[in-house]
This record gives sequence, C-alpha cells and structure tokens, in this order.
Amino acid sequence: MPRSATTTRERLLSAGARLFARHGIDGAATRDIVALAGQANDSAVHYHFGSRHGLLTAIIDRHVQRMEDQRKPALDALGSEPELSAVVAAVVGPVAAELTREDGRDFLRIIAQLAGRAGVRTHELPDPVAGTALAAQLALLEDCCRARLPEPVALERIALTITMLTATLADRANRIDERLPVLLDHEAFVANLIAMLTAGLETEAVLD
Repeated sequence: MPRSATTTRERLLSAGARLFARHGIDGAATRDIVALAGQANDSAVHYHFGSRHGLLTAIIDRHVQRMEDQRKPALDALGSEPELSAVVAAVVGPVAAELTREDGRDFLRIIAQLAGRAGVRTHELPDPVAGTALAAQLALLEDCCRARLPEPVALERIALTITMLTATLADRANRIDERLPVLLDHEAFVANLIAMLTAGLETEAVLD
C-alpha cells in the first residue's frame, strides 16, 4: 500500500476511534470522521474499509490483535485446569492495560457499547475475537463456571461479567480523559476489579 494511503488509513482509524468513543458507534457521523482525519471526500471510509462497519471492525481488530501478545503466553501459563480467579485475571489484565494509552481508552469506550453483542450466550463470538487467545480464555472461563453452575446460569453470568467489565473500564477511561478524580491507582483498581468479577462468578446459583 502506498505511504499516502497507509497514512490516510491510520488517520481514519484514529478519527473513527475518537468519534465512535465520544459520540457513539451509531451517533458519530461519517462526514465528521472523514473531516477529523483531514480528508475531503466522504468516500474515504468506503475506499479503505468497505463501509462504516468495516472501519469499526478494523478499530476493534487492531486492539484485539495488540492484546494477543499478552494473552497467548498467559493462556499457556493457565494450563488445562486453572483456578477461576486466574482465568479472570488473564481475561482482565490485557484489556485493563488499555487504560494506560489514549487510543486504548477510546477502544474501551467503544467496546462498552458492544458488550451485548459479545455472543457469549450463543457461542457466536464476533470476527475480531473468534479464533484468538481471548476466545480460548473465554472458553476456559466457561469451563470453570460450568463446573459449578448449570450451563444457562454460567453463560448468563459470563455475559453479565463482560458487560460489567467493559462498562467499568469505559467509566475509568472517561474519568482519566476528563481528569476526574479516581480513588485507586491502576494496580489497585485492576486487582479490585478482578476480585469483584471472580466473586460474582463464584456465587452459588439461586434458582426456583
């Protein structure tokens, strides 16, 4: 790809992430993304990504792939019968690390909007996640939960855990970007989040 095209693509990715994070994946206008990227033609998004959805998918894929460098060795270290808390920590650690980067915080604010489409309940993970180390970690998480809970309860809890995780990280990202006060430093925040999510998954099922 020519250097100018690569630069344009990078600018569109950055602009798309910024506006999807702040105005919503449905609210951000394509013309505003193009303008923020310094382009004059609204067709730039279609040319480089096929569609607006293609741009969103490319943004998510970029961050998922970046986290794979941390997730792959962590997955190997978990082994075949890990403790639930260890799996939760392996899932949370890399995504929480996105808080330390400006573009990572945009990503976190985007995925919070997509938590309901994670596909956990139906075992249909979206393309940027399917086949990754994250997908394997989520499978281990399901195994751990199904050992304690009926499958429908296990899947429902994991789906709710993802919603809580992404919402919490998005809130933290917003507070950092807006320079609002936070009560815990990064390490303590992550440790507390892991403990909370683990406790929620471990609670006994309450069924009629």
